[in-house]
Amino acid sequence: MAFTAKILLLGSGELGREFVISAKRLGCQVIACDSYAGAPAMQVADGFEIFSMLDADLLRAAIHRHKPDFVVPEVEAIRTEVLAEVEAAGVNVVPSARATMMTMNRDGIREVAAGELGVRTSRYRYADNLDEARAAIGHTGLPCVIKPVMSSSGKGQSTVREAGDVDRAWEYAVANMRGDRSRIIVEEFVDFDYEITLLTIRTRDGVRFCAPIGHRQERGDYQESWQPAAMSDKALADAQDMARKVVDDLGGYGIFGVEFFVKGEEVLFSELSPRPHDTGMVTLISQNLSEFDLHARAVLGLPIPEIKLRGPSASAVILADRDASDFGFAGVADALATPGGEVDVRIFGKPTTRPNRRMAVALALAGSVDEARRVAMEAAGRVKIDYKG
Repeated sequence: MAFTAKILLLGSGELGREFVISAKRLGCQVIACDSYAGAPAMQVADGFEIFSMLDADLLRAAIHRHKPDFVVPEVEAIRTEVLAEVEAAGVNVVPSARATMMTMNRDGIREVAAGELGVRTSRYRYADNLDEARAAIGHTGLPCVIKPVMSSSGKGQSTVREAGDVDRAWEYAVANMRGDRSRIIVEEFVDFDYEITLLTIRTRDGVRFCAPIGHRQERGDYQESWQPAAMSDKALADAQDMARKVVDDLGGYGIFGVEFFVKGEEVLFSELSPRPHDTGMVTLISQNLSEFDLHARAVLGLPIPEIKLRGPSASAVILADRDASDFGFAGVADALATPGGEVDVRIFGKPTTRPNRRMAVALALAGSVDEARRVAMEAAGRVKIDYKG
């Protein structure tokens, strides 16, 4: 069978699953990799590999075995030095090995944005042990936010309001970090009005943007997102300018999820992921091309038409509340029949549940953002995980 390109996908969660579908529609062959069997992207890919991507030898062997046209990381926990090595040998790493190295850890991308490019951020310090964490709050002040330099979907993040809470926050951050570095970032608490994700697409023809996405988090993890997020023309222009500076510095082609805090007209850079963003799942219903379609086109060097917003839209997550390996889903029909807008449900196909694990998402398009949020939340509430044991 002939393919347009061969892709080795590193990380096979729900975002990887949607990317595989978009890439396959464009004729790609995709090999999905993750540390466990039956991961969501593996279920729709052409083949799969099961290994820890923090194992340099296994990662290197998989790349050499498959000889892909593109290596596409979908997670942070990767031996990025291997990506730099294979890129130097001619393998196309998406968006670039440097981008994956700088963004794998929050300290790397923060130093690029604030240290090298002068992009506005909150005050911050790093800490490699508890004593350094205690000292860091002298610079940031209280309250502050403590989180691992590497984690998934905001896990390990907590707000410290009193000096006596630092010990607990350190332990929580270390327990929920990814990788093998016990390092945290201590950040000034920003009393922001709202936060956004600005999906930024770097293409061979220049940088493009999606409409800003608002989102709400709990326990450091996104619970709902909506598009477009209301913001002034000046604030949006400032966010776009900062995002363009950072992605142009990182290089390569693909979509970047760039997060900002907004207070009045002031915009502060927060974080960046060089891949589709979880809050961007709203684009599965909100846009003519989803973030996964845009990523695939940018990676492959294909034309991207005008990105059109179909209308005010929202997403709401569906979470598990316990550990289980035998379960199903009920209420999907009721969710799809939720009145007030166009509704869709995406079930990720994860083989096991655990407390607060994201298992599915409800999507809604309606006449206003407020109505879309209401409909998405109601639809999500109608889907129940049916535990068998």
